[in-house]
Amino acid sequence: MIAAALQLMRPKQWVKNGFVFFGLLFGHAWHSAENVHAALLVFAAFCLMSSAVYALNDLRDISEDRLHPVKRLRPLAAGSLSPSVAILLMAACLVASLLLASLVGKTLVYLLCAYGLMNFGYSYGLKRIVVLDVFLISAGFMLRLLAGTTGLGIPPSNWLLMCGLLLTLFLGFAKRRAEMMLMEEEGGAHRRVLEQYSEALLDQFITITGAGSVVAYALYTVDQETVRIHGTANLIYTLPFVLYGLFRYLYLLHRQGGGGDPSNDLFRDPHLIVAMLGWLAVTVFILR
Repeated sequence: MIAAALQLMRPKQWVKNGFVFFGLLFGHAWHSAENVHAALLVFAAFCLMSSAVYALNDLRDISEDRLHPVKRLRPLAAGSLSPSVAILLMAACLVASLLLASLVGKTLVYLLCAYGLMNFGYSYGLKRIVVLDVFLISAGFMLRLLAGTTGLGIPPSNWLLMCGLLLTLFLGFAKRRAEMMLMEEEGGAHRRVLEQYSEALLDQFITITGAGSVVAYALYTVDQETVRIHGTANLIYTLPFVLYGLFRYLYLLHRQGGGGDPSNDLFRDPHLIVAMLGWLAVTVFILR
């Protein structure tokens, strides 16, 4: 039961909550032990809240997950965990998340509540509305960015928010494309919204948001305000890592059956790992 409960919480997905640390990095706030401690609390709070959301989604999607070749192995769909235990675990994660958030401040509590309510709406019908479903996924990441900036008293950068929006929309549409490729003709049986997408439409969305992400990040690195804040014009040298990571992700999507789970792709693909670590190392070196 413990193993099944842990699987329900999806700890591998917690890497997505790393978005809360971008405020520390680009806000030059990592030198403050107080800010670092607060950011760790924000990360833990979002991990618990996201686990509560995963439990809710799995509770709502038991029958649909059983039609999916991978998701049928999830604890509730496979029958290795009872719905009553899942509800208790969800409630515990929710309460613990808000308690941790209260240690940081009211702003974080409000952001977590907004995240929870948004995902409640997503699970109870909004995920069936074409395009809006992906925008809601992206909004979850934007709330993480705000939690790591506004939630810690760090002014958020408009460039950071724009890059985050475009990148997460790209990942969201790529996820839908991967689901469609995996399920083929039975895609609608697992996720109804797939019936309203087409491969050509999703490819257009992926192209637009992917190109927008790269252009926005490139412009951010050479923007005069960015150079003034960071005291350097060298952030442009991090762009090759972004380009390589995005192109590699597209390769995995179209040639290796990836794209359905960005967190899993990041952990299993050495090229993405090197691109991510290389970007982080060069960024920290430049901004130190």
